[in-house]
Amino acid sequence: MRRALELARAEVGSTGSNPAVGCVLLDAEGTTVATGVHRGPGTPHAEVDALRRARGRHRGTTAVVTLEPCDHQGRTGPCSKALIEAGVRRVLYAVADPNRVAAGGARRLADAGVEVVGGVLGAEAEAVLEMWLTAVRAGRPFVTWKFAATLDGRSAAADGSARWISSAESRADAHELRARHDAVLVGSGTWRSDDPRLDLRHGVVGHPPLRIALDARGELPPDSRLLDGAAPTLVVTDPATGTADHGESESNNNSGLNTSTNTSTSTSTSRGANSGPDVLRLKTDARGHFPPLDLLAALDGRGVRSVLVEGGPALAASFVRAGLVDRVVAYVAPLLLGSEGVSATGPLGIGSIREAHRFRITSVDRIGPDLRIELRPPARTGGTQ
Repeated sequence: MRRALELARAEVGSTGSNPAVGCVLLDAEGTTVATGVHRGPGTPHAEVDALRRARGRHRGTTAVVTLEPCDHQGRTGPCSKALIEAGVRRVLYAVADPNRVAAGGARRLADAGVEVVGGVLGAEAEAVLEMWLTAVRAGRPFVTWKFAATLDGRSAAADGSARWISSAESRADAHELRARHDAVLVGSGTWRSDDPRLDLRHGVVGHPPLRIALDARGELPPDSRLLDGAAPTLVVTDPATGTADHGESESNNNSGLNTSTNTSTSTSTSRGANSGPDVLRLKTDARGHFPPLDLLAALDGRGVRSVLVEGGPALAASFVRAGLVDRVVAYVAPLLLGSEGVSATGPLGIGSIREAHRFRITSVDRIGPDLRIELRPPARTGGTQ
C-alpha cells in the first residue's frame, strides 16, 4: 500500500477535479506484477492502468489501491467491473470513496466473489487524498494559506517592500507547493503592490495553476502580469462593476475577457477561443468584500478542488475568520522588521487570548536559513471532521 501511496502522492495537483490514485498488482507470492496511476480526467483510472501494464498477467492477482474502486460509468468505465473481468481475486483499498456517484465498488466486488479489505493504511491515505476528500465531503475546495514572514510575524517592511523575506530555497519550495494546487488566489492589495505572475518558476515543472485575482471594483490594470496569457487566469469582480479597462468584453466579442454574470454561487462561464482571462461576477458583501465561502462554492462549481491563498493579509484574515483554512504553510525567516512592518495577517476581531485561532503544528523543517512550518486547525474545518 505504501508503494501505491507513493504513486498517488506524485500525481497530487495534476489530476484536475479527480483524485490522485495509485494501484499495485501483486501475484500470489506478493511480487509486484504491475503498477498504475491516475493522471487526470479522461485518462485510465489507476486500476485499469495497472491491468493494462500487467500485459495479461493479472488473473488471480491482488489489487492494492489507495481509494475504493469506483462503480461509476463516466468518461471511463467502472473500475470494479474491470477488476472482476480481469479475474483479480483480492482487492485491498485504503479509503472508502465518499462520492456517492462513484461509490459502491467494494460491494460489487464482494458480490462477485472477490475478497475485499478496506481501511488499509487509511490514515496515511487520507493525508495523501486530503485535498480531494475535503472538496467532496465539504462541497468546497481545500484551502492552504501560504505566507513568508519574519520572526516577528511581518510579511513586508514599513515601505511595503517584501523581496526577499524568505530565502531562494523557500521560494523554490513555495513554487512546488503552488504546483500541487488547482488554483492560486490573491487579493487586490497584492496585485497592486507586487504585480505577481503566480506562475511556476525556480525549476518547478507541472500544470500551472489557475491564477485568481480578486478585483471587486474592476481596477486590474491592462498591463498586469496576471493578464499576460502565460497561465489560465480568472478575474473575480462584482456584478455591478462596469467594463474594466483591461479589455473585458461580452462573450460575443473575441477580444479581452470572457464574462458571465453570476449570483453568489452560480459559476457558468466558458473559456473563449482567444484563451484570454475569464471573469467571474460574484456579489460582494456590505463592506465590498467577497464572502470566502461564496467564492469557494463558485470555484467548486468550476471543478477547482484546491486553492492556495497567497496574499495578502486582509484576504488571509477573511479565510481565517470564516474557519476555512485547512492547512497553513509558513516560511519563517531569521529577520526582524519591528512593529513598523506589515503584519502577515489582517484584523481577526480578537479581543482576548481565549478568542485566539489555534492551530496544531504537523511538521517543522529547516529549508535554507528558514523554517518551514506546516499547521492544521485542531479539527477539520468546513464540515470535514
